[in-house]
Amino acid sequence: MSLHNVTAGAAVLMMLAGSAAAESQVERGRYLANIMDCGGCHNTGAFTPAPNLQTPLAGSDIGFQIPGMGTFYPPNLTPDAETGLGKWSDDEIITAFTTGMRPDGRQLAPAMPWMSYGHINAEDAAALVAYLRALQPVEHKVPGPFPAEAKPDAPYMAVTVAQ
Repeated sequence: MSLHNVTAGAAVLMMLAGSAAAESQVERGRYLANIMDCGGCHNTGAFTPAPNLQTPLAGSDIGFQIPGMGTFYPPNLTPDAETGLGKWSDDEIITAFTTGMRPDGRQLAPAMPWMSYGHINAEDAAALVAYLRALQPVEHKVPGPFPAEAKPDAPYMAVTVAQ
């Protein structure tokens, strides 16, 4: 390998590193939200053939019923102050998606993969919050949650356990 090839390769690596560093925190957060598949549950219509991609992460009207636990609906993650995360601090949002604990002390439903997200580094956690804060606020209150003994008043998918 010639010195020219090594130098050219180093230049390409430096350009790639520079472009990655130029990525904004919001862009990084959008990327993370996509690969973490936040919209797979938190988009309105996520469990239908036509999810609403015009208002990403505004919450789902279709929930998960988990035996013995209740029925839970993926909440609105937009910065709407009344129905979303608008009143939550950055630390409260990070705590929720990394430990499964909401500011009100309620544990998130096990359908939320917070145990996996608990391994995110601080920089990426901050980027994800920056993206959530940059979303258009959408006023959309999702149903529930409903305790195990309650009858939900909105559609849901039942999780069953094989016997």
